[in-house]
Amino acid sequence: MASIGQIVNPTPGSDALARARQRASLVPDCLVEAKRIANTVIAGWHGRRKRGIGENFWQFRPYTDGESLSRIDWRRSARDDHTYIRDREWEAAHTIWLWADMSPSMMYKSTFGNASKESRALVIMLALAEILARSGERVGCPGVMEPISARNAAERLAAALIHAPLTGGLPETAMIRGWSDLVLIGDFLDDAQAIMARLGPLARRGLRGHVIEVADPAEELFPYIGRTEFTDPETGSKLTSGRAENVRDAYSRAYLARREDLGQALRHLGWTFVSHRTDHLASEALVAVHMHLSGMPGTAMHGGQR
Repeated sequence: MASIGQIVNPTPGSDALARARQRASLVPDCLVEAKRIANTVIAGWHGRRKRGIGENFWQFRPYTDGESLSRIDWRRSARDDHTYIRDREWEAAHTIWLWADMSPSMMYKSTFGNASKESRALVIMLALAEILARSGERVGCPGVMEPISARNAAERLAAALIHAPLTGGLPETAMIRGWSDLVLIGDFLDDAQAIMARLGPLARRGLRGHVIEVADPAEELFPYIGRTEFTDPETGSKLTSGRAENVRDAYSRAYLARREDLGQALRHLGWTFVSHRTDHLASEALVAVHMHLSGMPGTAMHGGQR
């Protein structure tokens, strides 16, 4: 007997063809939503904000001994008693790899969420692709699309996802070179140590990583009461609880401890971690990861988490 708030899920173990058709029908709507969200935050996107060779003004900063006099901005310096250098922004294209988990567990949607975890992950990934493409960055998806620098990168990524093979778990990363950024979007419900065993070598190769955990509110709040049957979407195995509310506290402690362990391990690698719930706006997660990619200081770990 399902409690109030239990969800209606696709049948676990459904055949690959039906799953592929489901994803193919989902991607176009996610692309439309991604473009809408990207348009709401694009004004705040300013690339990686590094000093370097380029045409766009970045900032004024005080002149230091040894720098070329030709770089002094005399008009700005004339306003007070200091001498200022006019810096420009670095404009070389950077490679950013985007990946969203398409495992069966991502299809979960409770009555408390605004979208399935899969749909939200796709929207965030495609919105990032849209913004990055407009900023002149090279965007790729491991095992799905080689990095490209094109204004229509989000559309091309969406088309590639429709025809990509169904795979679960973290992506293959042998094709990713060092000094790139890797954005991973999923529920990350596996054991934190197992996840870090895959991600640790990537950090040692020089990749800068950003992990976005997408969670349904029911997974965090555990709103179930009474006799409840739980089904594993990966294996189809079932567990029945006579009084689900009796395990709520123990479940919540274990769930939040898993998240904290993963976040701490990622920060130890120098990576960033954002936790996002599907009852919140997708733009919250998008802005949080944008700040990390831009190298802005003081970004909260749990972007999108109230």
